[in-house]
Amino acid sequence: MAPRSTTPRGHRARASAPSVPPAGSAVDGDPADPIAVGRRIRYRRKRLRVTLGQLADQVGMAASALSLIENGKREPKLSTLAAIAKALDTTVEQLIGAKAPSKRMELEIEVERVQRGPMYSSLGLPSVRVGPGLSTEALEAIVALQRQLAHRLDEQAATPEEARRANTDLRARMQKLDNYFERIETMAGELLGAIGHGGGPLSEHHISSLVSHVGFEIHQVPDLPHSTRSVTDLQNKRFYLPARSGIGSTWSVLLQAVGHLLLEHSRPSSYGEFLEQRVETNYFAAALMIPETSAVSMLAESKARRELSVDDLRDAFAVSHETAAHRMTNLMTHHFGIPTHFEKVHSSGIIHKAWSNDGILFPTDHTGAVEGQRACRYFSARQAFSATNRLLTHFQYTDTPAGTFWCSARVERSTDGEFSIAFGVPYEHVKWFRNRDTTVRKQSTCPDPTCCQDPPGALADTWDGQSWPSARPATHMLAAMPAGAFPGVDETEVYRFLQRHQPAPTIDPDGELT
Repeated sequence: MAPRSTTPRGHRARASAPSVPPAGSAVDGDPADPIAVGRRIRYRRKRLRVTLGQLADQVGMAASALSLIENGKREPKLSTLAAIAKALDTTVEQLIGAKAPSKRMELEIEVERVQRGPMYSSLGLPSVRVGPGLSTEALEAIVALQRQLAHRLDEQAATPEEARRANTDLRARMQKLDNYFERIETMAGELLGAIGHGGGPLSEHHISSLVSHVGFEIHQVPDLPHSTRSVTDLQNKRFYLPARSGIGSTWSVLLQAVGHLLLEHSRPSSYGEFLEQRVETNYFAAALMIPETSAVSMLAESKARRELSVDDLRDAFAVSHETAAHRMTNLMTHHFGIPTHFEKVHSSGIIHKAWSNDGILFPTDHTGAVEGQRACRYFSARQAFSATNRLLTHFQYTDTPAGTFWCSARVERSTDGEFSIAFGVPYEHVKWFRNRDTTVRKQSTCPDPTCCQDPPGALADTWDGQSWPSARPATHMLAAMPAGAFPGVDETEVYRFLQRHQPAPTIDPDGELT
């Protein structure tokens, strides 16, 4: 089977298609971002001596709405851009794809773009109003400072910097797809049909049939390399799994191994490609354990009764709460138009996984990375740890600067400690979910540090300078990313393992060794 690139068809197409990024994106040099488009519109309008109100009247929109477009705070529709271009006697291509008409405009765009990006917001710096009163010399100085700051932050960042950037890029591409990979859904559906799976949980019999269908065998062994969760022997068509582990986790790891095979993953050439392959195989396994057709049918019935619930999806398909919550993010927006968010947070408060397309604000570092940041103390993902009954899911509303969100969160235990799994939606969509009548409500003002990062004033006055905690840094905070195509895997150990388990040669009827 020849290896090839495996990004889902829709993923490739949408990632490469020209589009206008959301306001505040920091796509270096992208002439089509809303800030650049807005500046060109304003420049052209003023050159023609047309007022904001006059242009708004010509294109049939409110002056306030046009002002938002000119300030790069609203992404214009293509039809709106076409009307503006016609009114200004130019073309859409000139407004989107042309180089800035002046050096000053290039500086203004760069200053605005950086100020709306994750680096600037993570530092808590005051914003600079970019207007005619700001001299070109001042703009040049600000741009130089911003570039130098970004450079210094990159230099100071630990070696996991590549991983954080790769994770941030991957999350952005997933957001463009609403976390729905059509190709993988189709592949999983066809595979389930081939083994006669009619719906419901994936049984041991179905998994055995699935492995046989792809021409492989399952071997559970006591000496699986410690740096691996499974090993696939492509030569002898075997999946090696640990002899002692929970059935649920074992099947999930096995299905991910099958995913690598059927998605025809090649040896990753970068950490970004390694992450992308992991996301695809996790998605593939979830699409088999919670089939799209059955799940969507169930969710549609629940929505009609206004009883949507992660708990029900989990129980109906006998999967973990994390798998069910992830699957909700795959299906809710694509099939029902409901935006969602997801968090996996360690008991220490550190975010291990996060995804959203509903506008909720997660903490980020200057690269835009969410993983490794501390979740807001008042979000449900943190509040779930203080719930009196952890056997039940915690429900709450959270008022944030980005709006009010309803969320369910449940604590699960793993070998790495306790994690809360949180799934939520904006307030306007909570009407479809069970437990929307919860009276638990919290307020978060994060990323304002006074919300939960800085100690309360009275507490700080008492103990500032009177304590010295001994930190327990995680090893990954200090170490470089493990080298190799498969980070952290000892390939010598893997090859010796495969050599130990090499099948003994047999003699065929003609007396030949096979």
